[in-house]
Amino acid sequence: MAYGPPVVPETQRSHAGLSRSNEVVLRTNNLSKQYKQRMAVNNLSLEIHKGDIFGFLGPNGAGKTTTIRMILGLITPTAGSIEILGKELAHHRSQVLPRVGALIETPALYLYMSGRDNLRAVGSVLGGVSNKRIDEVLELVGLAGRQKDRVRTYSLGMKQRLGIAIALLQDPDLVILDEPANGLDPAGIVEMRDLMHRLSSEGKSVLISSHLLTEVQQICTRVAIISLGSLVRETTIENLVRGEGEFSVRLENAPAALQLIQKESWGKGAHIDEDGALVTAAPGGQGRNLNLYLVQAGLIPDTLTPATKDLEKIFLELTNSGSGDIK
Repeated sequence: MAYGPPVVPETQRSHAGLSRSNEVVLRTNNLSKQYKQRMAVNNLSLEIHKGDIFGFLGPNGAGKTTTIRMILGLITPTAGSIEILGKELAHHRSQVLPRVGALIETPALYLYMSGRDNLRAVGSVLGGVSNKRIDEVLELVGLAGRQKDRVRTYSLGMKQRLGIAIALLQDPDLVILDEPANGLDPAGIVEMRDLMHRLSSEGKSVLISSHLLTEVQQICTRVAIISLGSLVRETTIENLVRGEGEFSVRLENAPAALQLIQKESWGKGAHIDEDGALVTAAPGGQGRNLNLYLVQAGLIPDTLTPATKDLEKIFLELTNSGSGDIK
């Protein structure tokens, strides 16, 4: 029985010039979870490398939460295996799970205590968490200035950041964050983006499940999209949104340029997008040739850049989620 579109495997390097480490921090091998007649996760194989910021996307009911709970040892797979830092979770739980920090859904916090005392309370349970480490994570998540205030006075975004601070207390190698930008204002989202990049630069791997596709596109190096429990696509963000040799051209008379280009063998697929830009292939596949062609026709471009696809549209195409419900 098929549970989704076929997998499209790709093994490219990440965007923004970042090369992937060969060290695999998390691997799922044909991971499956079945509840009676419903296959929640179906033969899911993923690899997250050291330094990856890995986006994990799918519609409601796609199997994201089930997968994360299996990775954290909260539920047992029906089939398949999970490796964390090269060791099977099933046989080395006590060794590998302390190397994983997670924020899943709304963090459980003591509202009557200060932010710092919340971290102390969790640190005392975990053991081995120093005051210096508490200082470090408070600074990391931007709560050093509010650490003595009671959590009941925190905004939703501040509570979210405190939850992330808790996830970072043991200086984990793998950080799993479910909707980390939940409740954050635009400035907080930028701070969160900077934090993810800082963690990656320190060699940590971050798995992010999020419905904010614009943020995923800006933050993540790689992304996996699942639908109906099955992997649909795993690749770099750059590969996913890159246009197929097309260019986006802004010029004064786009309709006239479109009419001209569509007469050319290389321009049959040209069109004007919803923002009014001309999207077209180029003679010989070269942007400079397209620019010269337009200039010689008296249609001088204002800008000419490689065309990219919108991540949300790609997501909806791959998952057939016409409703746009991507949580």
